Amino acid sequence: MLAIITVIAPVFALMALGYGAVRFRLFPADGIKSLIAFVNNFATPCLLFHSLLTSDFRSAFNLSIIVPFYAGALICFALGIFIAIKFFRNRPGEGVSAAFSGTFTNTVLVGLPIIQRAYGPEALPVTLSIIGLHGAILLTIGMLTMELVRRDGQSLGKTLIVAGKRVGSNPLIWGIAAGMIASFAGVTLIEPAEAFFVMMSQAVVPAALFGVGGALNEYKLSDSWKHALVASSIKLILHPAIAYGLMIWVFHVDMAIARYGILLSAMPVGVNAYIFATYYNRSVSVATNTVLITTLASAVTISGWLYILSL
Repeated sequence: MLAIITVIAPVFALMALGYGAVRFRLFPADGIKSLIAFVNNFATPCLLFHSLLTSDFRSAFNLSIIVPFYAGALICFALGIFIAIKFFRNRPGEGVSAAFSGTFTNTVLVGLPIIQRAYGPEALPVTLSIIGLHGAILLTIGMLTMELVRRDGQSLGKTLIVAGKRVGSNPLIWGIAAGMIASFAGVTLIEPAEAFFVMMSQAVVPAALFGVGGALNEYKLSDSWKHALVASSIKLILHPAIAYGLMIWVFHVDMAIARYGILLSAMPVGVNAYIFATYYNRSVSVATNTVLITTLASAVTISGWLYILSL
């Protein structure tokens, strides 16, 4: 247990520092958005590019890990829609948005730092093989489902175009694509370029965690906290449980590798869930509360999963 605390304590301490800095006006609240933009648009794409270039990505692309991760996410998405409509009496569009809030994982700002801290750089190739598909798969499925169920939906063709633009304009996708192309082409970086990407990669963890902590000041609990609590339970407990069962009991993946995908599925909800809700103006309060609850509760649940994965 001491080893687990040693892993997660610096991570959540950086989040707490970011929260306190903004809360007590030691860091400008407006600066948090710029800091996260730096992480998402510059530092993390450099990390993704460099990690894929310097690792054997082809051997890391393991369907026995990727399929269970996304199967778990889609099962949670379907269950979330059912619960939202059946038990919380949401309209279909609201149900889809609320369910998406318990589906989209914070793979970059929280997932990468914690997995790096827990398992070291050797975990990155497998982790990145999941992250590379994350936005493309879940955003597209989420948007298509929304357009199918809401009454004021637009055509599926237009939805696919919008989803494609949102995915294609993501700098994280650029970093992954460039890294894969360079890896397959056998590119070797000269020393100054290597140093540049190493320095940019090292900026991801502290900047991302400080930014997440600072951003928590924007989220407040509202009347939708009960629904958000259910969505949070689905995300933090059910998703990794499904991933665990499929990887270990169905596909018989070695725990030494499976733990990367399982732990990634146990991460809190990403801010894209909030963006999705505001884009469609449905269940925004559920999304807001789910981001807040999962981020805070993950300090406990991630510790639990780290313990289970160490057995």
